[in-house]
Amino acid sequence: MPSRTKKFRGLRTHGRGIKAGRGAGKQGGRGNAGLHKYKFKSMLIYAPDHFGRHGFKRPPEIVADPTSLNVGQLDAMIPLLEGAKFLTRDGPALVVDLKAAGIDRLLGGGRTAHTWKIFVAHATEHARKKVTVLDKSPVAAG
Repeated sequence: MPSRTKKFRGLRTHGRGIKAGRGAGKQGGRGNAGLHKYKFKSMLIYAPDHFGRHGFKRPPEIVADPTSLNVGQLDAMIPLLEGAKFLTRDGPALVVDLKAAGIDRLLGGGRTAHTWKIFVAHATEHARKKVTVLDKSPVAAG
């Protein structure tokens, strides 16, 4: 039996009509072509949110972006905090005011070799187990 191609030799369209054999002819274009025209109804049924904007973007000035620090990073910051006068020594303990240093949150990652007393706006429960977190800032207390 002859192959299909051999069978249609000499015929211009090989039995597919004028446009069906070229490109993406029979399916009405490639991809999302025609969603605003002849494929509009299927777009409404299967992808109604395809066009337009959805949701909203919050203004950057109201989005909270807290600065965080892990407990394990405190030891490396001792010279920096001492130089900026945010760190004092209370016997064996190091007292640091992270609020004044511009750090909003203390996270519990890592380990420290020193005893710490820390003033910070927010500390996680894991961080509170590793260091002593104090509520009142030394500046506000005085």
